[in-house]
Amino acid sequence: MDKIAVLIPCYNEEKTIEKVIKDSRNALPDAVIYVYDNNSTDKTAEIAEKNGAVVRHEYMQGKGNVIRRMFREIDAECYIMVDGDDTYPMEFASKMADCVINHNADMVVGDRLSSTYFTENKRPFHNFGNSLVRGSINRLFNCDIKDIMTGFRAFSYQFVKTFPVISKGFEIETEMTIHAVSNNMQVENVIVEYRDRPDGSESKLNTYSDGMKVLLTITRLFREYKPFNYFAILAAVLMILALVFFIPVFIAYLETGLVDKFPTLIVCGFVGLASVLSLYAGMILENIAKRNRKDFEMELIRIGDIKNR
Repeated sequence: MDKIAVLIPCYNEEKTIEKVIKDSRNALPDAVIYVYDNNSTDKTAEIAEKNGAVVRHEYMQGKGNVIRRMFREIDAECYIMVDGDDTYPMEFASKMADCVINHNADMVVGDRLSSTYFTENKRPFHNFGNSLVRGSINRLFNCDIKDIMTGFRAFSYQFVKTFPVISKGFEIETEMTIHAVSNNMQVENVIVEYRDRPDGSESKLNTYSDGMKVLLTITRLFREYKPFNYFAILAAVLMILALVFFIPVFIAYLETGLVDKFPTLIVCGFVGLASVLSLYAGMILENIAKRNRKDFEMELIRIGDIKNR
């Protein structure tokens, strides 16, 4: 098992990968540096190998698929994950590793948004999207994570070996964050500087399509981790709709003694019934979610025993 493993997922980063590897080695001299190439069409893998990194390949496209492969194959006491685009200064990596090794953190978030991100990033919708995602998750999951979409993180062995990677693309960072906060894992924030990509290096993140995937991921995970809250909101919306259409029918009945919109009354009845069923579904699924959290705690104990052998 490695003491510290630096994980660098890459797709066409030949302009920056050499510098990222050198900076990683300077910041963490004892770390093993892994570059996972995701079907690059340039010289990313060749340059990484020349600079002494352990180069491996993931042939299923998407950052989530790369991270799934990394987490399956590598055993380490501490994992440092950083993008290969040279937007994160690696001098912060040692502090993040210390949080994992000496302060029992399960995930350390490299917080760009509290430093230079909003001035360095040249894509305004990215700024809005990051703020929207951060606000949504912190409100829905009652946490205080400073940066949700950062590609600069540190993880413990227990986190990596108990994290079920479902997402295939850039929504993976959202999934990591929600998994940690929902399972009461120790999350720490370390403020890091951010610099925009150098000239000639292009982001693979699509603001609109990937942004929509992130929002859908938040909705899906909110339903899975907090089913009672999710279905209670749905029940409330359905009941309000039923009442909005029922009240005029009821008023007309009081005035005339007749139901002149009988189909509307029937629909209101079914919508009200759906509201009640949604509430009961949330209660049942909440009990299942609590049982899953208990099983997860037992899994953490099992993984801890494996690590300490």
